[in-house]
Amino acid sequence: MSFWRKIAGLAARRPDFADCPDCPPGMPGEDPAFSTAVTALGAKLAKADGKARDIEYETFAEVFHPEGRSAQDVRRFYEFARQTTRGFESYARRLAKRYAGCPQILEDVLDGLFHIATSDGTVTDDEMAYLERVSDLFAMSPLAFRRLKATHLGLAEDDPYAILETPHDAPDEELRAAWKRALVEAHPDRARARGLPAEFIALAEAKAAAINAAFDAAMRERRALAPAGAA
Repeated sequence: MSFWRKIAGLAARRPDFADCPDCPPGMPGEDPAFSTAVTALGAKLAKADGKARDIEYETFAEVFHPEGRSAQDVRRFYEFARQTTRGFESYARRLAKRYAGCPQILEDVLDGLFHIATSDGTVTDDEMAYLERVSDLFAMSPLAFRRLKATHLGLAEDDPYAILETPHDAPDEELRAAWKRALVEAHPDRARARGLPAEFIALAEAKAAAINAAFDAAMRERRALAPAGAA
């Protein structure tokens, strides 16, 4: 599904979405400032690893799908913008300010940028730094960024959220419920009750310890990310 169709779908399901009082009226695709900023961010991301490739523009067009009559103008501006990464922060700030009241739009833009970054089969450190900076300028939470990153690049085996099988930005209550559920399923007493050998009980104990460690690590990270003075 293209980016523009996704935005249109959101608007259709939520009649007030496109009429957000804090955002420009109408659909984002009809807003020249939005289209310009998105094109520049996609183009400059393509240059972040030092070499802009045609596959990245093809992916950009696939994701953000410029309208037919404007496609040539978009391609021309894209080619100009991808000469350097300089200035990308200005476009990100402009977009963040214009759509501050509609964070889902900003997340969808970053989601599309991730798709562009992965189009050549790898995401370099420079590209990841670019994406992280855009996320910061969009005022996205680090946990929401990690969720998007995991969606496109997969979870590390030692990621606590992989162990708990929970999205990175799930509410604390959902995270706690997942921890308890996993702990009940892995509790060594269940192995003992089934009369399993000591080796199985030891494995259950190790799994339970890993689940507890994952929950503790996730909660420590959340406390560290909480604003100063938050409970």
